[in-house]
Amino acid sequence: MTPPKLEAAARVLSIVPKPALPRIAPGAPAVFLLSICLLLTSAAGRAELKIEDEQWKRDYEKDGVVVYTRRFPASDFQAFKAVYTLDASIEDIMAVMSDPASCTEWVLNCVESWGFDDKQFAKRYAYSVNDLPWPVMDRDYVLEINTSKAPDSDTIVMDLYAVDHKVAPNKNYVRVNKQETHYHITPLGDEQTEIVWLQHTEPAGAIPSWLVNALIVDIPYKSLKALEKLANSDKYQGYEVQYSEDGVITGVEKQP
Repeated sequence: MTPPKLEAAARVLSIVPKPALPRIAPGAPAVFLLSICLLLTSAAGRAELKIEDEQWKRDYEKDGVVVYTRRFPASDFQAFKAVYTLDASIEDIMAVMSDPASCTEWVLNCVESWGFDDKQFAKRYAYSVNDLPWPVMDRDYVLEINTSKAPDSDTIVMDLYAVDHKVAPNKNYVRVNKQETHYHITPLGDEQTEIVWLQHTEPAGAIPSWLVNALIVDIPYKSLKALEKLANSDKYQGYEVQYSEDGVITGVEKQP
């Protein structure tokens, strides 16, 4: 049976009209209009979350995982920041996180994931599917993954953004095209690694924000605990982060 609150919320969301587009005067210069569209698209898709922001509010703490939440501009869906020190080396962590298929083993509710267009490790792509509670449709994502080393630091930064191309839509899922995720991965000695994980998602379609916001702390807590366990498994031992002569990360490879 559908919970009354969820059924009502989904019904209301399904009839909310789409916002009207601004009216443009006839004859407006095409270049000007294109510039405005590109500016708005860039601002919406790359609105970087910051680690240091007074709007972060401590929301949850358990087993060393600390989760902060905050409102996100022009959104009913909250963003989160999670901080955790894992008992695993940065090489073990990166071995997992460089493998798109590992998503199903550590990211909460990830049920399918595979990488593609990965000729350059610094900028590659992945497709994934997230399972959501009935009667909400599952979501799928196409993610651009940017990996780099922070200047003057041992921190590795992974910036992930949803893109609305590269993989054709699937009628069985609702495509998410607005998401940003950032991982700041810092070694704390040989066998410990701090991860700061920031994320905001617009899940698209008819889904009540109260449901998503109520579950938001589960994602980083359960995922980071699973990541720690997976990074210590035999499967991801013996890897090394590879760098070019100019310090660009070129891959994570198994050592003989």
